[in-house]
Amino acid sequence: MSRILAVDDTLALRAMLTECLTRAGHLVTTAGDGAEALERLRADRPDLVITDLNMPRMDGLDFIAAARQEPVGRGLPILLLTSETAPELRRRARAVKATGWLQKPFEPKRMLSLVAQLA
Repeated sequence: MSRILAVDDTLALRAMLTECLTRAGHLVTTAGDGAEALERLRADRPDLVITDLNMPRMDGLDFIAAARQEPVGRGLPILLLTSETAPELRRRARAVKATGWLQKPFEPKRMLSLVAQLA
């Protein structure tokens, strides 16, 4: 069982992620944006983070960059979950050291496979 932080500004998507991951035996905490996710990261020390890209207050790329500055976030697997496909965003994701990229809508089997490999 891994501790996973799911970050998305859409309540329905957080609920879908939580259901998928908890059914697979993981313990899930959630955050509605990158700023809240930083707080959860420090408090909960997850084994893996799945974050949306476009969110208010702090987007996914800024969150990943900030998380990488935290001791708990330096080597932490962080997956970016987004509907965006622009090559520039993928370059920026690599620049902030995102571990991987998942396309929305996510395929539960693919996501769980990645989680199993990384967490």
